[in-house]
Amino acid sequence: MAVDLELAPKQKRPAGEPCCEPVVYPDIQRGQAERMASVAKALGDPIRMQLVDVLRKHAGKVCVCELVPLFDLSQPTVSHHLKVLREAGIVGSERRGLWAYYYVNPDALEEFSGWLS
Repeated sequence: MAVDLELAPKQKRPAGEPCCEPVVYPDIQRGQAERMASVAKALGDPIRMQLVDVLRKHAGKVCVCELVPLFDLSQPTVSHHLKVLREAGIVGSERRGLWAYYYVNPDALEEFSGWLS
């Protein structure tokens, strides 16, 4: 059974005119989105997720020399991952002599987890 549909002629919209109204608008401002994207990007690596997991479960600061044996990676590679987490504001560090001690910043993931829930 064939159905005949009448097609309306195609009409061009004026430049800059939207085709329809947006269904929803973003709740977060650009700056906040950039901060949260930085956190998400830093956490987007499995090793970094595991590092944050170890650091948040540990009471106090953890020496990088204690973290290296937990992973099948060299010390410079572990330090690189910690640097990425530090630059994203997720972890902090403190130097004591030759070693760096790392810890999770308590409020680092609050904004991100609040947005997710």
